[in-house]
Amino acid sequence: MKIAYFDCIAGASGDMILGALIDTGLSVETLRQRLAALQLDDEFALQARKVVKNGFQATKVDVILTGQQAEAAAHHGRRLADIQALLRRSALTDSLRERADAMFQRLAEVEAEIHHLSPQEVHLHEAGGIDTIVDIVGALIGLEVLGIQQVQASPLPLGRGFVSGAHGPIPLPAPATLALLKNVPIYGRDLDAELVTPTGALLLSSLSQAFGPVPPMKLQAVGYGAGQRDLPVPNLLRLIIGEQEDGMEQLLLLETNLDDVSAEILGYVMEKLFAAGALDVFFTPIQMKKNRPAIMLSVLARWQEGDQLEEILLRETSTLGVRRQIVERRALERFHQTVETPYGAIRIKSARLPDGSIKHAPEYEDCKRAAEQHGVPLRRVYDAARQRIEEQV
Repeated sequence: MKIAYFDCIAGASGDMILGALIDTGLSVETLRQRLAALQLDDEFALQARKVVKNGFQATKVDVILTGQQAEAAAHHGRRLADIQALLRRSALTDSLRERADAMFQRLAEVEAEIHHLSPQEVHLHEAGGIDTIVDIVGALIGLEVLGIQQVQASPLPLGRGFVSGAHGPIPLPAPATLALLKNVPIYGRDLDAELVTPTGALLLSSLSQAFGPVPPMKLQAVGYGAGQRDLPVPNLLRLIIGEQEDGMEQLLLLETNLDDVSAEILGYVMEKLFAAGALDVFFTPIQMKKNRPAIMLSVLARWQEGDQLEEILLRETSTLGVRRQIVERRALERFHQTVETPYGAIRIKSARLPDGSIKHAPEYEDCKRAAEQHGVPLRRVYDAARQRIEEQV
């Protein structure tokens, strides 16, 4: 699986994302040809050039508006319906059109909530400009051309200060940026600059399947997209592209130590955690302060379920805090089969090993039910199921 990891050294913007994609191998000419499907040839020109930021060479992308008078009059009044009509008229593929449409719909919903309007009423102002449309559609095209199958990103740094907008000075981070980054890990930087723009926030929050450290991969390419301003730190977005071995994934490990929770409560919490999407829940005996025997409760989960599972731990146990770690797991390809035994049908969990061989494990619940129905030892049902699946291999 081919992964693109956006390392947000100094934040992210639409042009920085395009620059990083070009710097890692996306052909500028190919991008121009694919963007021609927007049928806006007389409205903009795409330029890419090499620049140096704090000693680092990077690619700077500029979307030059050629229909300046029309753009100046139109983009401050452009609404969601206008952009949707533009996308419908375009020659983009259905997949690209639908993904771009979904992003602008999300952007309009965020802006509408900020301004207490409906998504169809809100003016997208700067976010509705031709340059923003090119940034968003161009990023989708770039990821497709490069064959990216999964996007991940680092936590996002946020600056402070003010920028000018259609309604006057806007405090940083911009309200739209913050709204788009809900549930995304962020941190503050002591820089008076807009580090993450609404377009950058929209793209990364919509495309990224996880936020954290660089995932395990075989490195293939590294590129840098440059921002507009010169900052005390390199104003760059780094893109790392690599191939991830099949079965490798990053998961979230939640842990908390408990020395005053009964076994009944622990059993109940385990059930709640599994019902909420935990991949695994387990207890480890530990010794805590004041010589108290205790339990470490561990939960393995995917990133998107982390907040909900953490809330269960905080609500249902006596803990005052939960530790978070990102861990790597290699999971074998799995599938299910059913075999007929003298004790009825038994489901079999099967997993394919790297050498192509397959190992099997009968489903406990099926074996338990069959043993109780037939009045035989559980191990006899297990043996019968294993024998039958081995005969079928």
